[in-house]
Amino acid sequence: MALRILVTDEVDPEGVALLTAVPEFAVDVLPTLSPAELLKRIGEYDAFVGRSATRVSSEFLAAAKKLKVVGRAGVGVDNVDMDKATELGIAVINAPAGNTIAVAELFFGTVLGLLRQIPDAALSMREGRWDRSKLMGTELRGRTLGIVGVGRIGTEIAKRAHAFGVDVIGFDPYIAEDRFTALRVKRAATLDQLLDVADIVTVHTPLTDETRGLIGAKELDRLKRGAIVVNMARGGIVNDQALLDAIAAGHVAGAVLDVYEKEPLAADHALRTTPNVLLTPHMGASTAEAQKNVAVDVAEAVRDALLSGELSRSLNVATVSGDEWKELQPSMAAARRAAAVARAVLASEGNREIRRVSLKLGPDIIHGSDIILSSAALGVLEGVVESDRLNLINARTLAELRGLELSVRESDALGHSGALEVCLMAGNRDLAVEAVAVPGAPMRIIRIGEFHVDVPPRKILIVLTNNDVPGVIGRVGTVLGEAHINIASYHQSRVARGGKALAAISVDDPVAETVRQRLLSLPEVLSATVVTFR
Repeated sequence: MALRILVTDEVDPEGVALLTAVPEFAVDVLPTLSPAELLKRIGEYDAFVGRSATRVSSEFLAAAKKLKVVGRAGVGVDNVDMDKATELGIAVINAPAGNTIAVAELFFGTVLGLLRQIPDAALSMREGRWDRSKLMGTELRGRTLGIVGVGRIGTEIAKRAHAFGVDVIGFDPYIAEDRFTALRVKRAATLDQLLDVADIVTVHTPLTDETRGLIGAKELDRLKRGAIVVNMARGGIVNDQALLDAIAAGHVAGAVLDVYEKEPLAADHALRTTPNVLLTPHMGASTAEAQKNVAVDVAEAVRDALLSGELSRSLNVATVSGDEWKELQPSMAAARRAAAVARAVLASEGNREIRRVSLKLGPDIIHGSDIILSSAALGVLEGVVESDRLNLINARTLAELRGLELSVRESDALGHSGALEVCLMAGNRDLAVEAVAVPGAPMRIIRIGEFHVDVPPRKILIVLTNNDVPGVIGRVGTVLGEAHINIASYHQSRVARGGKALAAISVDDPVAETVRQRLLSLPEVLSATVVTFR
């Protein structure tokens, strides 16, 4: 059956064409729908692709019973209920790079327009006037530009600012020092340090709890008298009313705004009649090139997510690049299977209530800590949580809702620099399972508790503990053979002769409960756990 995709909000045709070219997809392209109509239809679709006009609310997501992916053809996802999407295991994908140049160019066009009074000059000419003497402007050269948020757009603005003879200072606690050096941007240790020296302040951050109201009355008062404020990121980062007050007081000389706290901006809003304020209608991405770029970018990501489970572009799961996602796939699978082994062994002992998941990663894979921890959480919850939407996206959220403590740290004490250890705590019992997945080699479980093993966790794994006496391996093989279960790999391990031993047996065929009970009936077998991997 074809995967159904709903595309709306006038997404660029090149992005739509990329989706319609896939034989496995059935794509419906519709104009922006009313919320009521959308709720009626969305339950039929596996993916949704739109722009900012459609609000992807919690009600929308709850009605989307089949939905796997939401694609936002643009940067911001403030029209998407991210918490609900994550809870339901729905990937949210955007196109963060497609409109970068468009916004950077608009920045310079509008700032120059404000400094040289270009909108007023153009209007005066259309009205038959020649106001040359009234249109005295100022230059950009020699000013200090303060960029709050030195990400993609902030970077492109910084690069172009040097050509205008502008000094650039930036504030971004999430960007490395060498990035500032490469861009020839002075680093401000704090926002206040930037505000103290900037002639023009521009913000390029997402709208989050941390950045909402970032530039308010206190920050505006700290600026030099005569400074200019620019917001092309998201309404609400700059407090509109505080900005109006600062301009009215003569402390801030002017502003350029492309985004507002409430959009569309009310017809009678005071910003519309305030002098020295250049307003545009949230058109930062409104170029033909940008709309094509974001549509193609998001369509490619939605396609890959649906066809191959590639989630490196998903905002609510991945913290790695596409290449890293591919590189980490073996480790993600190893963490998931190691967690499943530990959970199953603990459950067979009567320890079913997992309280803690602790993950150790070798130095070669620590950069993938977030996604590997999600994989481990998924391995713990599979077969325990009744949810047909349990996946990498919501595994950590659901684990934490169940009261599980999740942690991850680097360790160089594992058996390999690319190894990992998943340790589960249930009751008063801890069990650690170590695995390794080296690129180009089969994934292997290399330790279960205190026992060192070497077995590939294929579809089904039997974990036995037994007394270390002669004949156990033969008797176990006989039971499995009589049940027509083929052994792919058998690894026996012990700590000391005559003590307790453990066998990790990879098999090709399903192991019925009756077979497990026959294994338990063998005189020296202490426990028998069957793990069926998903």
